[in-house]
Amino acid sequence: MPKIFNHKIKVYYEDTDAGGVVYYANYLKYFERARTEALSKIGLSNIKIRDNFKALIIVKSCNIDYKKSAYLEDELNIKSYILSLTKTSFVMSQSIIKNKLVIVEAKIHLVFVNEKGKPIKIPKLVVDKFESYISNF
Repeated sequence: MPKIFNHKIKVYYEDTDAGGVVYYANYLKYFERARTEALSKIGLSNIKIRDNFKALIIVKSCNIDYKKSAYLEDELNIKSYILSLTKTSFVMSQSIIKNKLVIVEAKIHLVFVNEKGKPIKIPKLVVDKFESYISNF
């Protein structure tokens, strides 16, 4: 089993609808924040990747499964790890957990691209830093 990135969040009023339920699109924001924190945990950032490698990480596709809702002031934990890796992209598995129960799961396909949006090879430094978080190693 790969190592897992963990990121904790609290649901704020701005994240919810009039009934106090998290609006479905906000789960995508939570996943994005968790991926950004995962980069930080391994000593990288989107800015470092842009500046040092002239690359961006973009979402190619997302498959999300909503199982249960989160509500105002819930404490959530987002678990993330890399399912697979190719020369130019990787698939990340992400889950949102509330009270030890998975409430949302997603598979996010991410691609490294240059400034013109063309796929490029993932830098070796990035692959090396992600290695222990990849399930196929």
